[in-house]
Amino acid sequence: MASCETCQYALIDEVTGEAQCDLDLDEDELARLAWHTTKECPFYKDGDEYKTVRHQM
Repeated sequence: MASCETCQYALIDEVTGEAQCDLDLDEDELARLAWHTTKECPFYKDGDEYKTVRHQM
């Protein structure tokens, strides 16, 4: 399962230190997220900018 902390859309709350989703979803996307049957987030996008560079080394 992908972690919210590594998601490109994660915003870390300075007070609690927890990741919060900063993705602006419309009504259809919110319904998709609510009715999604697996634990994986359908909107997860890896935020590791250097993943490709490390792979090429």
